[in-house]
This record gives sequence, C-alpha cells and structure tokens, in this order.
Amino acid sequence: MNIVNYCLALFLLLALASCNNTLDRDEARAKSQARADIIQRSGTKLIGKESDVLIDAQNRLRTGGGLFGKKASSLELFGNNEKNTNLTMGMPINPYLWKGALETIEFMPISSADPFSGIIITDWYSTISSNNERCKLNIFIKGAQLKTNNLKVNSFCQLINDNKIWVDQKISIADNIKLENVILNKAKKLKLSAN
Repeated sequence: MNIVNYCLALFLLLALASCNNTLDRDEARAKSQARADIIQRSGTKLIGKESDVLIDAQNRLRTGGGLFGKKASSLELFGNNEKNTNLTMGMPINPYLWKGALETIEFMPISSADPFSGIIITDWYSTISSNNERCKLNIFIKGAQLKTNNLKVNSFCQLINDNKIWVDQKISIADNIKLENVILNKAKKLKLSAN
C-alpha cells in the first residue's frame, strides 16, 4: 500500500510539473512580440497585407479589442470573388479622424454618432453670448486613411427673427473648411501621440 501511495504522489507531481511548463509556455507567448503571436492574441480576422494585419492586431491589443471585445468577427460580402471579401468588424473609417472629430466638437450635444457609417450629427447648439443664433453640424468620415478627402463637414446655422421663428442662414463653406482643418490637425496629433 505504501508503494501505491508513492506512485500516486509521483504521478500527481509529474502532472503538476507538466502543467507548470504549459503555464510558462503560455505566459511566454502572452508576452511575445513575434508577429504571429501578436496576431493570434488579438483575435483579428483581417486578411490582406501583413503590415495591415499586424497594425490591426496591435490596435486591438492596445485598445482592448474590437467593438465586440477581443474576438473579432468577420463578414463575407458579395459572395466569392478574387478580391478579399472578409472585413473586420472594427471601424471601417480612420480612427484618428473619428476621435479627432468627437474631441473637436465635444462641447456640442451629439444627436447621432455611427462609427460604421462614419457619420456624426450634432443637435442645435447656441452660446449664452449669442442665444439668437444656433448651429448644428453633420460630419462625414469616408475612408480608412488619414486624408483630407476622407472628411467632410456641413454646418447649418439659423437666426431667430422678430416673430421668434428660426430662419436658415447661408451655408459658410469657408467655416466648414476651417472646421475640417481643425479636425485634421487634431487627428494628426492623435496619430503622432499614439506612435
């Protein structure tokens, strides 16, 4: 009976030792900076250029994952064709433009913000000093690159007349361009601070 207890203890000791090696291996993989390990840990499903996949994986690990957590989901669009049809369920728009736009207009009430379509719509806003005028914005972010032509701002302003009716004002294209430049500069700063 002593030999049976000894064998059982030896078996348990070997089992624990092998578990410890597995834990050490998993712990080493969790800290690894190898491309394959980074991509595997992130759960990205992005298919394409290796550098784009690695950037997506690093962003997921840095930010805690995609919209639905660390595990990415994929969509297959328009059946099978020669081009990649798998898309990651992250943001299909430039995240720096998105964050830059939100930070630029954070003082305004937001009516709607959809990162999948890249549309931010504010509610009417007026200041205490000019409460007879109000403005609202529609911001469109159209692409994944940090480029000028991927951002469009439309502003709408109204003045109240003597009859207490809001009257639309002429759209100022120059003000829209100024606001686009502010958002672009903010997005560039965010990108530089992330690197």
